[in-house]
Amino acid sequence: MPDIYEAIKADHQQHRDLLDRIRDTQGASEDRQAAWSEFYYEVKSHAAAEEETFYSKLISKTWGQDVARHSVHEHQELDDLMEELNSMDMSSAGWMEKFGKLDHDYHHHIDEEEDEVFTQARQEVPEDEIHGYGERFLARKQEEREIVDKKREESLED
Repeated sequence: MPDIYEAIKADHQQHRDLLDRIRDTQGASEDRQAAWSEFYYEVKSHAAAEEETFYSKLISKTWGQDVARHSVHEHQELDDLMEELNSMDMSSAGWMEKFGKLDHDYHHHIDEEEDEVFTQARQEVPEDEIHGYGERFLARKQEEREIVDKKREESLED
């Protein structure tokens, strides 16, 4: 079973591939719709699981509080962009412009996470404290995947 870092990085690679696939599509094609849907559900469930497993562990450490808050804030900004994209015409130039911002911001977020956050976490969090978190992350991600639409509906009601 992968450790938490490997599990998150594997997701990030899948997300990079989906972003590339979306970027290479045209208009509201079936391929763009399918890739966007997969990216949307993957990132939503990934972010929630990451916050509930990995970042909850970091926030329990004094040094990790600001790091975790920063990443969670970026998750919210990315979530807002994804919801804006969901409400736009996928074949419009505006959609691709907004997607370009999401693409840029998401790459920034995952690069920062992998290069800076993981490096510090590996130095500060003993392996025995985080052992099994990869499995927890993957299980929580699956649970989150099943409630993405419910959470979205509840958020739109607010």
